[in-house]
Amino acid sequence: MPPSDIERVEAGRITEARLVEMVFPEQTNHYGTLFGGQALALMDKAAFILASRYARRSVVTASSEKVDFHVPVRQGQLVELVARVASTGRSSITAEVDLYAEDLISGERQLATRGRFVLVALDAHGKPTGVPPLQAASSS
Repeated sequence: MPPSDIERVEAGRITEARLVEMVFPEQTNHYGTLFGGQALALMDKAAFILASRYARRSVVTASSEKVDFHVPVRQGQLVELVARVASTGRSSITAEVDLYAEDLISGERQLATRGRFVLVALDAHGKPTGVPPLQAASSS
């Protein structure tokens, strides 16, 4: 029997997720910049992926907190979303999400939007269930 290439990543191990997307015309307003709602949807998607991988459970968004828009994102730019676990509760995961705008040709990038999202882990019956506590980063 050949060796297995399957690796299992346990709950509580993945504390960061990154996504890269291109901004297309249908995602922009009449100014040619990314709709705020589209930015929020992308950020929520990154938070959802992060929380799902962290908890290894079904998760739902409970709230978005303090979303700040710093600079517009233009059609044709890339957006890189960086989501990190900021904290955990009994059944919740708080994700901090940064959305960077990047010019595909020049490589110039800047923070465009930053926000926090709280997601709750659910059991098979749709009830909140426990998540692993966030471990302090080791200094070794």
